[in-house]
Amino acid sequence: MGTLKDRLITDMRTALKARDDMTTSTLRMALAAVGTAEVAGQAKRELGDDEVLALLAKEAKKRREAAAAFAEAGRDEQAAKETAEGVVLERYLPSQLSDDELAEAVTTALTAGGFTGMGQMGPAMKAAQAAVAGRAAGGRVAAEVRRQLAS
Repeated sequence: MGTLKDRLITDMRTALKARDDMTTSTLRMALAAVGTAEVAGQAKRELGDDEVLALLAKEAKKRREAAAAFAEAGRDEQAAKETAEGVVLERYLPSQLSDDELAEAVTTALTAGGFTGMGQMGPAMKAAQAAVAGRAAGGRVAAEVRRQLAS
């Protein structure tokens, strides 16, 4: 298949033909975000798959946070809509690491970098984030790095 952006366009057209309003509107929103990112800066450029993937992860995180905020405010209908949008975006993201896989990846990154104490949290986080490559939420990675550096 082509690029991730091409896949989004193809899937949006398929959803449009199937009259799947939720998928269509979510993918339109995602493609609008990609288009905005492409024209940001000095000159228009085509985003690579890694950049599109990062943008989709950011959009999915926005949906999770918005759903939690709406649910907390008692707006269940809006929370359900945000959750459904998040589910559509999750289809395009790599599968998330389990807790055991995350612990193993962080241990490997910390050992390779020689990080031993909490004073090295910043560089250790950078190494751990590179090791998991978007397959775990930043908060989970930070918690695991903190746990391992503290012990």
